[in-house]
Amino acid sequence: MPKLVLNRLKFVLLEKNVKNKELAKALGKTESTVSQWCNNLMQPSLETFYKIANFLDVDMKDLFVSTKKN
Repeated sequence: MPKLVLNRLKFVLLEKNVKNKELAKALGKTESTVSQWCNNLMQPSLETFYKIANFLDVDMKDLFVSTKKN
């Protein structure tokens, strides 16, 4: 079964030119945890997504893969 991709965190970090290390420090998390989020191996809580969106100055919905087909 293929890995389910739920978040776009890796791409948003690239767009914002923010390193995993910077996000980890801002959230009080380890770089390993942020890496697992970026690779969709585990997901942060909704509260953490909210904090990530605020830190990156993006809308929360930009952090998720759309469920709508165009």
